[in-house]
Amino acid sequence: MGLLDSVDWQGKIFVGGDWVPGAGGDYAVVEPATGKQLGRMGKATAADVARAGRTAMEAQREWAALPHSKRAAVLRKAGDLWQEHADEITDWNVREVGAVPGMAGFALHVAAEECWNAAALPSHPIGEMLASEQPRLSMAKRMPAGVVSVISPFNVPIILGIRSVAPALALGNAVLLKPDPRTAVTGGTLMARIFEEAGLPAGVLQMLPGGADVGEAVVIDPSVRVVSFTGSTAVGRRIGELAGKHLKRAHLELGGNSALLVLDDADVEAAVNLAAWGSFFHQGQICMTTGRHLVAGGLYEEFVERLADKASRLPVGDPAASQVALGPIIDEGQRNKIHAMVTDSVGDGARVAAGGTYDGLFYQATVLADAGVTSPAFAQEVFGPVAPVTRVSSEDDAVRLATESEYGLSLGVVTRDVMRGLALAERIPTGIVHINDQTVNDEANAPFGGVGASGTGSRFGGAAANIEAFTETRWITMRGEPARYPF
Repeated sequence: MGLLDSVDWQGKIFVGGDWVPGAGGDYAVVEPATGKQLGRMGKATAADVARAGRTAMEAQREWAALPHSKRAAVLRKAGDLWQEHADEITDWNVREVGAVPGMAGFALHVAAEECWNAAALPSHPIGEMLASEQPRLSMAKRMPAGVVSVISPFNVPIILGIRSVAPALALGNAVLLKPDPRTAVTGGTLMARIFEEAGLPAGVLQMLPGGADVGEAVVIDPSVRVVSFTGSTAVGRRIGELAGKHLKRAHLELGGNSALLVLDDADVEAAVNLAAWGSFFHQGQICMTTGRHLVAGGLYEEFVERLADKASRLPVGDPAASQVALGPIIDEGQRNKIHAMVTDSVGDGARVAAGGTYDGLFYQATVLADAGVTSPAFAQEVFGPVAPVTRVSSEDDAVRLATESEYGLSLGVVTRDVMRGLALAERIPTGIVHINDQTVNDEANAPFGGVGASGTGSRFGGAAANIEAFTETRWITMRGEPARYPF
């Protein structure tokens, strides 16, 4: 039986271990490729968040008190369940999100790995002995933060939710999960069902789809100690402000406009293969998408010609109906934003070498040659299948253009001399660097995060980052006899 076949989830949210109607009613789950209704989703309100927060606080204490082996077992089982229900989850990912099957499969792989990696966290050393001037034992102990809010976006809802949910749970926290309402089945309902089936106690994970009001509520709710947000820089700034005002820790993984530097000794064919994947994979709807192609002058014309030829041959369509390279953009608003940036960039002097058109929500893979630094597609995050290409005259010119952006998420450098590429990368501040690879990469055990307008650094991936993100440090001392003081 499928994950969704055994419960009455239609039009519901998940609070206190029960599937219940949301106080905000319900809404249609729509397939972007066809416009068809796939189901109904419950809509939460701030009142639902308050109820969930109270339940989560109670459940968290019991969950954290369990032996570490029992928490680890739940996470291991969850990892297994992602694989066991792969067909069902993939179908939802393709239809609700618009992911091509390869992307959907990658998301499932990462989800399972995130859970299996998180399963090692409960048995990780939880503190250290400290030197002390006094005759006592002095210790620093890692404690669960308490209740963690996870706010995930529409574009890769499984990965961008589970990478916070899994380690937060493993370390003894309860979680309030707020998925984007456009992809709340894939990013919320299925995730809640995975952990429900894995044996997570009732109330430890709550699932609350909703709009900006719910997003604000899961930040400011008194039960919440830590907020993990993935999304746009503009919304991230707002969440950071709210978190600061209410004395919450906020981990923010935000937008990107990542650069791919193609140096003068690069293999052009290899560079174009990297560039196409970096800009067009998942319709460019990835924070790490290659948003700026900085190409050495001697290779520029051949690079543009080859990339445009590849882009023009990439099939675009319904990923549930045929084998395509690009699926639909998530909705009309996002498509219109993409197209406006393309047309405004052309008005700024860029040339459309390929694409630049759409049919419904299907946007063609687009190459913009001669993209100036002031053109919107070069200067801003497009979040669509658009590859702006700019000629650079030297390494210094490439470094200057790469560092002028306010974003600092990922960087790719293509060169036959890897040490040259690494030395160049040292001059460009980003959270992630890939030499001889494009900018879109993700592994559960690797630190992930950006600098500048791309976020607050590496707060995801690997034991060190996850423990820092989802625990608090307590100082503890012990004496054999009570201390004596002079009065």
